[in-house]
Amino acid sequence: MSTTPARTRLGSTGPETSALGLGLMGMSDLYGPADEAESIATVHAALDAGVTLLDTGDFYGMGHNELLLHDALRGRDRESVQISVKFGAQRGPDGSWLGYDTSPAATKTALAYTLRRLRTDHIDVYRPARLDPNVPVEETVGAIADLVKAGYVRHIGLSEVGADTLRRAAAVHPISDLQIEYSLISRGIEAEILPTARELGIGVTAYGVLSRGLLSGHWQHDREISATDFRGFSPRFQGENLTHNLSLVEALRGIAEGRGASVAQVAIAWVAGRGSDIVPLVGARRRERLAEALGALDVQLTEGELAAIEAAVPAGSAAGDRYAAAQMAHLDSEH
Repeated sequence: MSTTPARTRLGSTGPETSALGLGLMGMSDLYGPADEAESIATVHAALDAGVTLLDTGDFYGMGHNELLLHDALRGRDRESVQISVKFGAQRGPDGSWLGYDTSPAATKTALAYTLRRLRTDHIDVYRPARLDPNVPVEETVGAIADLVKAGYVRHIGLSEVGADTLRRAAAVHPISDLQIEYSLISRGIEAEILPTARELGIGVTAYGVLSRGLLSGHWQHDREISATDFRGFSPRFQGENLTHNLSLVEALRGIAEGRGASVAQVAIAWVAGRGSDIVPLVGARRRERLAEALGALDVQLTEGELAAIEAAVPAGSAAGDRYAAAQMAHLDSEH
């Protein structure tokens, strides 16, 4: 039994990376308090297990996440990992969200600070976190292309954009991958975005594969949510929506138990099995959760199991949007 991630390539032009990535956001922000020492230990465990794709954002904890990643990578071979960084989200000192700025000057300034915090001379994949409504995507991609030419960035990615934006961006510079939410209960990319990405040779790094813990099999209806955990405002975690969504999880649990796997492992394996061009990002903050996620690599779902999963959790069956209305409005992928 092996839990070492296979190797893959992000799209037709991106870097070679592990077939499972680690998302670091929850180690600094948005999911309530995290233990810094355990976070670093989790990154080390991921690296030791062969996970080399590490995803962060300069606005996760207002730079804290990049500083944490620097600490975790101290003494490690920089060239053996692929660092993916999102930028552009503007936040106040109280953590409030102030919009997006991906103008060329802001893009280059953000990268300068990111390179300093990470103490590295390049970023493997650099991407705007959202489409800036005030800046044509061609201008943002053009600015990152300048940084590629200068050697500060190796590949350009995008996040949460729709098919038309993908085409416009790819016309300026090759795009390695689209980072976007994709899970059993978030399947909006299947109609148009995923086919377009495949047509253009753009890979998909799928975040939210456990729908922020909802599909983990560990979420309890009466769980207390801290004031700094954005799930307290997420429609899928509210009232009757949560009751309905947890019933989907229980249906999935029956299938997982029949397979001798956990709910989380089946959910991750389902995303991983949607195509070799899709790399799931798991947001494990603790070593035990990472170990569970790595176990998904040994779960190859049969046609019968896939049919059972489809019947238990059909597309569109989740109750509630994946973000609150104000955040949904920023998603080009949902327009």
